[in-house]
Amino acid sequence: MISNAEEVLEKLMKENPEIKREYEENKKLKNDPRITKIGKILRKTSIDELPQLINVLIGNMSIVGPRPYLFREKKDMGSKYKSIIKTKPGITGLWQASGRNEIGFYERTVLDQYYIRNWSIWLDIIIILKTIKAVLIKKGASYDTD
Repeated sequence: MISNAEEVLEKLMKENPEIKREYEENKKLKNDPRITKIGKILRKTSIDELPQLINVLIGNMSIVGPRPYLFREKKDMGSKYKSIIKTKPGITGLWQASGRNEIGFYERTVLDQYYIRNWSIWLDIIIILKTIKAVLIKKGASYDTD
């Protein structure tokens, strides 16, 4: 990301109602102009996730669990916030294994709640296998590298 990403996002949303709608619906932009060229490559290949292994090793994250949410997303999570925030965040989760950028914010919270209510070691194994497949075929990693 560029260094003033939050300021640029605010400006983009003020100037372009379509960008504002997309961000409010998904909490991300499909063709985000704030991402640098190298950032696009890192995200497309999911290499940007590797440093999170350090967080797993020190106990701040798990391999599988809901992805961390931004504080500003709390209001948009509604009643799901309390249950999701109690769960240790993961490097991957049902959202990533189900399509990442192809799934909107609301659906992400639904998937996270489903994971929390239905957790099992088998569900974790399925999510890890689906994540590996998604990374290999780049499913949901729709960032252009042009």
